[in-house]
Order: sequence, then structure tokens, then C-alpha cells
Amino acid sequence: MKIGVYAKSVRDSKHEQGFTTLIHTLVSMGHEIYCTESLVDFIHIHIANDIPLKTFTYLSKEEPVLDVMLCVGGDGTLLDTMPLVRNSGVPVLGLNTGRLGFLAGMNVAGIEKALIDIQKGNYAIDNRTLLQLETTEQIFEYGFALNDFVIHKKETSSMIVVHTYLNGEFLNSYWSDGLIISTPTGSTGYSLSCGGPIIFPNSGTFVITPIAPHNLNVRPVVVSDDVVLSFEIEGRASSYLTSLDARSKSITNETQMAVRKAEHTFNLIRLTDDNFLDTLRNKLNWGFDRRN
Repeated sequence: MKIGVYAKSVRDSKHEQGFTTLIHTLVSMGHEIYCTESLVDFIHIHIANDIPLKTFTYLSKEEPVLDVMLCVGGDGTLLDTMPLVRNSGVPVLGLNTGRLGFLAGMNVAGIEKALIDIQKGNYAIDNRTLLQLETTEQIFEYGFALNDFVIHKKETSSMIVVHTYLNGEFLNSYWSDGLIISTPTGSTGYSLSCGGPIIFPNSGTFVITPIAPHNLNVRPVVVSDDVVLSFEIEGRASSYLTSLDARSKSITNETQMAVRKAEHTFNLIRLTDDNFLDTLRNKLNWGFDRRN
């Protein structure tokens, strides 16, 4: 198979050991290895200088190139593969060398069996909804998010007011530190830490979660993902922060923004022994009690 490999950084010993194991496994199984240019030197210097490698910058729907993309790291690293995969439809398997690992939950030690299962078709594709940001002026080079879109005050400024609209109809003015628009995937991230609900991956919804709202009766709201959400910002500061997943930019209150469901999805590989309910129980320690 033609397999892409992505890692944001290979610095600590645990991460390097897992990455090295992965590369040796791919070579021994005879797969074609594609990676970003930043990884070529590392592999040739720290692993072996005779490993044949091919490079890519990003994939497209017209020329996907790869059969599968392997992401080595944590959930943050997996989010960084999105601008590489784009709308190509290439499925992604996350290999966890990080901490929590909601999305990248598999251990590198099981990669050989996983690749055999993938070759045999013993897996499912988890089509995860993406948010698409539309603005009056380009803010982000890649305007899509797997987890969430966030409007946030800057560190030293007072709270802001985010006037929010559903399909052009006024919903609410949020007096708060900011506002999170989360996909079901992102419901276990920033939104959860701000009191938002856990949403199952294929529920067809978005979550609107205020960050530290000043009005105590304001709570997270779940809406259908076929709506368009638009925003107007007020505040004492001249600029604010907006983010798509981990990518942040500064904006002014003159910037007009709207988010909607993207036409393409982010395709996660789900092996036969992996399911969302197990992930919730294991990662959030559900049912764990010291008395047991």
C-alpha cells in the first residue's frame, strides 16, 4: 500500500521509539512510505539512511495518491493532518504516543496487525463532520475544523458580547469570555471543559457553548448541523481571537464570520476492536471508583 506518515515532532524518547518502530514495520512489510519533507532528514539521520521515501505537501480530491495516512502523536497531531488530507477522502489512522488520545487511540505496537486488517478490509470508516468558516476576508489558509470554531477575548481585555444568529435569525447575545461552536467530535474537547454535553459522532448536530458566561441562565445549546451560524462581536478591545481547532488568528469587530457544515468529511479508520463507547469509558474513567 501507499502509506503516508505524519508526525508533528519526534523529540522525546517515547515518541521517537514509537516512530522508529512504525518506520521499521512499514519497511519490513514492503509498503511505499510517503512523508512530509520535514520528516525525511529525521528518518535518514536517526533511523536509517537507505530507507526509500517519497514526499508530499498536501492531497487533493483529484489525485489522492495515498491509500491511508498514519498520524503518530496525540489528538493535536491528528488535527494537524487535516490541511494535508483536505478533501481527498484518504482515511486516517491515529497512533497515540501522547496522553489522552480520544481520536488517536491506537498503540504503535499494534500497527502490523492493523495494517494487515486494513489490507483485508477489516475496518470501518468513521466519517467525521467538519466545520467550514466563511469570512469577508481570508483569515485562515485552510478554513476547516474538526473540533471547533472559537471566538475568544484577548488575554487582557474585558468580556465580549457575541451576537449569534441561526440562518439569519437572532438567537442570543452572549456576554462572556467567548463562544465555542463544536462538532460532535469536538464535544469531548474545549466545549466539554466549558460545561458542554458529549455528542455522539454521527448525531448531525453542533453545540454552541459560551465560555464563562456572565448570565448564569445561559447554557450550551445543541442545534442541527444543517444551519448557518453567523456572528457579530462587541467589546472594549479593538481586536479579538478566533480559532479553528488549534490555529488562532486576530480579528477586529468589523470581520464578518459564519460557520456551516463542510461538504466533505474527515475519515477516521476504526478497527473492529475499537468503538466510541469504549473510548468514552476508558478516557473519561467512567465507572472508576477507588472503592472498587
